[in-house]
Amino acid sequence: MQPSLRSEIAPFYVMEVMRAAEQRERDGHEVLHLEVGQPSTSAPRVALDAAHSALEDDKLGYTGATGMVELRQRLSGWYHDRYGLAIDADRIVVTTGASGSCVLAFLALFDHGQRVGVLEPGYPCYRNDLLAFGAEVVAIPVGHETKFRPTLEQLSEQLPLDGLVLASPSNPTGTVLPREDLAAITAWARHNDVRLVVDEIYHGITFNGEAPSALEFSSETVVFNSFSKYFSMTGWRLGWVVAPPSMVGALERLAQSLTISAPTISQRAALAAFDATDELDGHVDRYRRNREVVLAGLVNAGFDQMAPADGGFYAWVDVGEIVERLSITSRELCALWLTELGIAVTPGVDFDQQRGDRFVRFSYAGATEDMTEAMRRLAAWTKQQLPRTEA
Repeated sequence: MQPSLRSEIAPFYVMEVMRAAEQRERDGHEVLHLEVGQPSTSAPRVALDAAHSALEDDKLGYTGATGMVELRQRLSGWYHDRYGLAIDADRIVVTTGASGSCVLAFLALFDHGQRVGVLEPGYPCYRNDLLAFGAEVVAIPVGHETKFRPTLEQLSEQLPLDGLVLASPSNPTGTVLPREDLAAITAWARHNDVRLVVDEIYHGITFNGEAPSALEFSSETVVFNSFSKYFSMTGWRLGWVVAPPSMVGALERLAQSLTISAPTISQRAALAAFDATDELDGHVDRYRRNREVVLAGLVNAGFDQMAPADGGFYAWVDVGEIVERLSITSRELCALWLTELGIAVTPGVDFDQQRGDRFVRFSYAGATEDMTEAMRRLAAWTKQQLPRTEA
């Protein structure tokens, strides 16, 4: 049977790395996991307790397509307490993870053939989802010279655009868009009739002050977030979209047919997770320590060209010298490190189709001791490959 043309999108290579790492572990070998953007901690204790309670006293039937009223109200309170924003609960749609938010938002906003800008490097599922839905994806390259932030000049060069997708903090670069940049881009989008979508899934995980929300600058911006990262609930598959009032009906209709509703037990657990900020901020302290270990370790190993890593838990690293020396791609380098060092990391081609073969993404969401050991192994290896490296 012939698959549809819309399914002919690039694979998400990090999943292939995960599969290879799992196979190595099944074969009895150790793996240090720096490939997946997933906290190594479980959901907060209060969330687990709430889920256990729900299993005992709740039928766990469907909720409304936009999510539990109580959860949407709690999210509204979250925006008030954390950002000082008045976001009506009726503007919030609970989804099956931020991935579900992408699907709903893109389907509700963009028609077949419309031009939507995405940054490279950037999260590949924006591109893949948009392509599957028939949009024309316009890649906008960013780099070290602008701290991996888009400039208004770069954006204007791509006009006309029907939409623009941003992330702050970004995956894979960790770039946080400062308040003045978000304000300027929002004004630019309004002036040029560009629908703006901002992924804020890594909010709460920043290292130089809080990241501002794009909702501060316009009620017409579509923002999505998730319980996966800061709340440490990846497998619970729960996220949310904040949309303009005019878009909520479209999102609800799509959700009714595509998912009916997000998982009820996850919503019950998430409702309790808001009471665990001390525990969750402790995780962020660990990410901060891990960041220091990894960034210093990479420099020690000879890799000193990196993105800002101001938020999230990734280091986006230029490995061009080593791939050129070995005449391999970043995918082959990652496979080599897994085989020879037992270190799993993600090749850059996932995030940048044009320049990704000279970049690798390291995740430091795991245990600090794993980060320390991974950097030790990497430094010893590169000392052999790059003789001048002081490791």
